[in-house]
Amino acid sequence: MALSLHSAIRKTWKTLSSIKTGVVLIILVVIFAIAGTIILQRPLTDPDEMTRAYSPAMLRFLDATGLTDVYHAHWFVALMLLVSLSIIAASVQRFPNAWRYFARPYKSPEEGFRRVLPIQAHLAITDEEQGLGAAERAFRHMHLKSERIVRPDRFSLFAERNRISEMAVYIVHASLLLFFLGYFVVDAFYGWRGFLMLSPGMASNQVEMKSGEIRSLPFSIRCDGSGEETYTDGTPKRWWSKLAVVDNGQEISRKEIVVNDPLVYHGVRFYQASFGRTGKLDRLVLNAIPRSGTGQAQEISLGPNQIVSLDADTKVQVAEFIPDFVVQGGHVYARSNDVVNPAVRLIVTSEKTNKVVNFWLPEIPGVAENASSPYNFEPKDLKTGVFTGLEVSHEPGQWAVWAGVILMAIGLTFVFYVVHVRFWVVPVQDASGNLALWIGGSANRNRDAFEQTFKRFVEQVEKELKPKFEEAAEKPAASLPKTTTAGR
Repeated sequence: MALSLHSAIRKTWKTLSSIKTGVVLIILVVIFAIAGTIILQRPLTDPDEMTRAYSPAMLRFLDATGLTDVYHAHWFVALMLLVSLSIIAASVQRFPNAWRYFARPYKSPEEGFRRVLPIQAHLAITDEEQGLGAAERAFRHMHLKSERIVRPDRFSLFAERNRISEMAVYIVHASLLLFFLGYFVVDAFYGWRGFLMLSPGMASNQVEMKSGEIRSLPFSIRCDGSGEETYTDGTPKRWWSKLAVVDNGQEISRKEIVVNDPLVYHGVRFYQASFGRTGKLDRLVLNAIPRSGTGQAQEISLGPNQIVSLDADTKVQVAEFIPDFVVQGGHVYARSNDVVNPAVRLIVTSEKTNKVVNFWLPEIPGVAENASSPYNFEPKDLKTGVFTGLEVSHEPGQWAVWAGVILMAIGLTFVFYVVHVRFWVVPVQDASGNLALWIGGSANRNRDAFEQTFKRFVEQVEKELKPKFEEAAEKPAASLPKTTTAGR
């Protein structure tokens, strides 16, 4: 039993640490991430838009499988945990060898290594010190720091650049783990998203969650203004809101937010999500004209519950505002909250006669008493109330997400642009017993470019080997040393 359990654990570990497993899991993550981009997601999408986009059966299926909230679905979080475990297993499996390679570089190549190294060259020399000295000067010319390796039977040189590049893959692995930890684990379990609707002048700390419950914030958000800019055809171009943070009765900060530029306070983000009209009256501007013809017309501005004196005897106020009216059975009803067919009922009161007149704009036959009013009213401007919809989110894992993004940028820079190059120079005896300088090199990537660098280094060594008086007498053209690329 113990043996079978040990065998099962070993097989599971081997499967998790497999490159194939990691690739398959990452492909699945990409597929579901694409699905989360294509399929409308809750709670960002209005419920009415969801019902218009999908049939009832399809919407039930998408909700049941979590495809309408992919990034917070338990199965997606589990998939990300599997990817993380696979990355950890693959790293643990391969890291010891990589660390030994990084911490203890191979500096003194044995004969077997020299024989099979793909990129190498041989230069004839008369003295070991002459050859090593020429190679050291060539390294300095290429801005490489060389190291003399002392062995009982020989001396050799070793030089390298960008050894850290060998660890770049583990930097990328660490960045992925940080990203997954922040976005798919911490935010999924401890983060939340909700919605807050405010009208100008209104403050609230009550956030409505996707589940319908209310979350209270330890501070309030006040809306000091909101509006929209439109294109010439009337379609929305830009929504904006002027928000202020009120904490313990003190205004802490304020900011005008637009889409993708949120207000952030104590880790809570307030995004501009929507904008609309409440269907309630905000301000009505009228011309009041006396019917007697003795007075002058005057412009008045009325708001909800506001009474304005027209003269010493007459007052007017707004009694009712209907954004979209319809008349049925001698009564006026609201058909919708959309401001498409508005009607206003004014109450005109005469203090002397104690007479109250219902004045309708527009005049509604059978209902309005406009002819009995001492004033006639002409509408000039109508402003209705607006609201701003704020998406509110708390994402405590964002520090890990951004740390992962920065670390990944560093890791990918090393992976694609930083090459670990190594050079070895060893005095040897060739097959004829003559003394030669064996030069070898390797690069962990971009081998074609490294071969050109290696040739330039060999040329420089050859140049350093020539005595000054011979160099002056020699023709400019010089043949390249023979370079072998075994195994290509």
